[in-house]
Amino acid sequence: MDSVRRDRTIGFLCLGVTAAGWALNWPLMKLLLQQWPPLFARGLAGVSASFIFAMLALSRKEQLAVPREAIPRLLFATLTNVFAWMGLGTVAMKYVSVGEGALLAYTMPIWAMLFAWPVLHTRPTVRDMFGLVLGVVGVALLLSGNGFVFGAGKLLGIGLALLCAILFALGNVLNRKPLPLPPLVVVAWQVGLGCATMLVLGVLFEHPNVSAITPLGLGCFVYMTLVPMGVCYVTWFETLRRLPPTSASTGMLIVPVIGVVSAAIILGEPLGLREWAAMALTLGGVTLALQRA
Repeated sequence: MDSVRRDRTIGFLCLGVTAAGWALNWPLMKLLLQQWPPLFARGLAGVSASFIFAMLALSRKEQLAVPREAIPRLLFATLTNVFAWMGLGTVAMKYVSVGEGALLAYTMPIWAMLFAWPVLHTRPTVRDMFGLVLGVVGVALLLSGNGFVFGAGKLLGIGLALLCAILFALGNVLNRKPLPLPPLVVVAWQVGLGCATMLVLGVLFEHPNVSAITPLGLGCFVYMTLVPMGVCYVTWFETLRRLPPTSASTGMLIVPVIGVVSAAIILGEPLGLREWAAMALTLGGVTLALQRA
């Protein structure tokens, strides 16, 4: 019993580290995007992090080779889990606030619940549909600040943030069978391939001025490389080892909350009754969707 209690305690500590590390990345990424374009910044950070993952996997004597039959699944998972989630989500942050980007991205369990209906033949229950309604109302409330009058940039940001959540959810439904590789090796390949693609696209189309970065921007870049893409993945794997998946996933709902609060402190983004109500409604709906998952 003591070992079970110790495992749960360590699991919740790892969950807290993961949530805080990923949450703080939202406002710091927004700061970095003032100096470097999104695909280049996220791509370079991810490629650097993938080498760290690979070295860590090798230090554990894990093989990096991918079985030939697993390559198509690895590439599809890379598209949904990295290129869509990190790439589209980061580009969206150029046009929307941290609060808007984080809440829209974290609607992914609701979309996963909807995709599970045609793909896994899991019909939504009344509770699931109530969760969907809560999520939609919460997002609508969040975006209603200017009476739903959006410029082209804002619409693009909203569309990209929703698309990153939808594609990530689709990947979660279709990629249910684990890849025959250790978790760190899977992350090393997915982050490496997905972010290398972002980096190439960033160099070709964004034409980044590398020298434009300031010490503050460099600090944000180092943080994004080492903490959310490094430390947090390790602590997330430990969380999944020690806590039930539903507990771990539900606990991660604190990420957008911490992200929004830290954005208010660091960036001066609005944080009033409307934002709190929108978070409560949206995350309430997401929680109901996660309970089904």
